[in-house]
Amino acid sequence: MYKHIKRFFDIIFSLLAIILLSPILIPVIILLLLTGEHEVFYRQDRVGYKNKIFKIWKFATMLKNSPNMGDGDITKRGDPRITRVGKLLRQSKINELPQLINILTGDMSFVGPRPLMKVGFDRYTDDLKSKVYNVIPGLTGIGSIVFRDEELIITQSKLPPQETYRTIILPYKGALEVWYQQRRNFYTDFMILFLTAWYIVFPNSNLVHKVFPSLPKRNID
Repeated sequence: MYKHIKRFFDIIFSLLAIILLSPILIPVIILLLLTGEHEVFYRQDRVGYKNKIFKIWKFATMLKNSPNMGDGDITKRGDPRITRVGKLLRQSKINELPQLINILTGDMSFVGPRPLMKVGFDRYTDDLKSKVYNVIPGLTGIGSIVFRDEELIITQSKLPPQETYRTIILPYKGALEVWYQQRRNFYTDFMILFLTAWYIVFPNSNLVHKVFPSLPKRNID
């Protein structure tokens, strides 16, 4: 029942969001057409439900050839591949709004594990590969909230970016997504949506651990 009701609300609210957010979406589209490399949308293969590949929608925030430049799928704070407009869109999370299309078509939900590129997904252990996407990926999720400072962690780490992601970030992020699956219900989903908005305004807050005290302990030092 939870699964079907959630899908119903995903359809209704993604449609409403596209309509209500059009005063933001349309100016962003025009701005991207006039700046940078004049690319509006960025479509990329991501791993989704039951490990099937789908095309994700995003506003273009990086140089066209960025996956083949620098650290590949790993993004650091102040990454030179990010455009000026892209920096603002990423900070405000507006770059993620085109994924409302993915939600409408059923490839994604509002809440779930963030869909990774195949190269990132392959860094998971075989055990986590078999678990993480047993639910539909989301626009936001517990991993996204806890690791909202992921780019800063990678930038400040003494390890190479790829190694930092593989050995420090990904194991804990996988544990968070398994935690979500074990506790997913309408309350958990609602609070994740609330916390996503909360951290845009209060990025240094520790509220997530007060709302969800049973989260796996974070060890990234």
